Amino acid sequence: MSFAVQHPSHTPNSPDSGQEDANQARIVLQELDRILKSRFFKNAVRSRQFLEYIVRHKLDGHAEQLKERTIGTELFQRSPGYATGDDPVVRVQAGEVRRRLQQYYQSATERSVVRIELPVGSYAPQFHWLPDAVDFSAEPVNRPSPQAPRVRSNLRLSLIVALCLIFAVGAGLFFVNSRQKVEQQSRVEQFWAPVFATQQPVLICLAKPIVYRPTLELYKRYSRSHPDRFQTEVERSNQILPLGGNEKLAWSELMPYPDYGVAVGDAYAAVRVSALLGKLGKPSQVRIGTNYSFEDLRNSPAVIMGAFNNKWTMQITPGLHFAFVEVNGEYMIREQVAGGRVWHSNLRQSQQFGDDYAIVARLLDSKTGQFTIIAAGLTGSGTQSAGEFVSNPDFLERGLRGFPPDWQKKNMELVLQTSVTDSTAGPPQVLASYSW
Repeated sequence: MSFAVQHPSHTPNSPDSGQEDANQARIVLQELDRILKSRFFKNAVRSRQFLEYIVRHKLDGHAEQLKERTIGTELFQRSPGYATGDDPVVRVQAGEVRRRLQQYYQSATERSVVRIELPVGSYAPQFHWLPDAVDFSAEPVNRPSPQAPRVRSNLRLSLIVALCLIFAVGAGLFFVNSRQKVEQQSRVEQFWAPVFATQQPVLICLAKPIVYRPTLELYKRYSRSHPDRFQTEVERSNQILPLGGNEKLAWSELMPYPDYGVAVGDAYAAVRVSALLGKLGKPSQVRIGTNYSFEDLRNSPAVIMGAFNNKWTMQITPGLHFAFVEVNGEYMIREQVAGGRVWHSNLRQSQQFGDDYAIVARLLDSKTGQFTIIAAGLTGSGTQSAGEFVSNPDFLERGLRGFPPDWQKKNMELVLQTSVTDSTAGPPQVLASYSW
């Protein structure tokens, strides 16, 4: 068994080197098991598979096989000749694993004997041992003689105290500098910071429900009694067909029309988020309807727009503290605890005034295994308001004031309210929030 990173006491040609390698591998696998069971990896299937794959290959002495194409072929079932430039699944997953490992070690409450890291630009993990943390050799530890001069012990104690003081001062300066750096960032930058953990563009995902329109034959039937109407596609696309309320239609006189269907509020929200990401220097791609899949959401950070018209919102949010529910045809937001609050919109399709409600969810580790933001309202007005909240520095600054100081490292949900006037959503107001 080959082991690239050796403990300082390890001598490659010593008689016990094979035993030391076995002991080191056992300890690395124990650390791997703790990592995979942690909250940062236990529900992220792809990240678990990736980390276990590269660690075991390294321990088995096959680090030279940890290449992008080999991993893509063996772990992600890509064809041997697949274009790695067009399909960055390995690079994306490596970045995700680096992020999760960093979160794991930042939150660790116990000191690990070994630290597993994945260097940037490499797919071969490194194992960093704490100095003198464990003795891998079979030889007994040499202990100082009881007759050794006491001055040697005092000198050693003085050196230890001095080193501790130096470390404490350095750690204090590092903490102060890190805190100042975080505080210098705006709320917007802190809110969106996780999207920079990967080189993949942010997917801005809009739903496109099935929409029907009259067939050309139905327009022609109307034109027979109104010769000056609906003679061109411009008229058919921009004017309402004024059929009588009691006029009967055959199902064959309606047809699915794939070019229509994006909600106005979703589109407004997408434009605002895309503009913000451009200012932050993060590329984005707008995906509509069937132009994105769950596999896409697993490979890239995403902003998902809309609630009941977007199946991905409805699949990701049911287990959250605040969730969208439909009861007897009525849409609402419900707090999913005993005696939880409920919010209903009083807007209807024909109304231009009233109140609407929305959820903004910021999920560091969603069901997709990627950083995901959901901006969704009970109606399109609510979605528009949620999009403004996540992209407007002033709204974010006010809305996040009540969160704990370390909110940047947490998942969060907010319930928003907006007053709609003349079909236009007003400024969003935070009614409730939850973080974990």
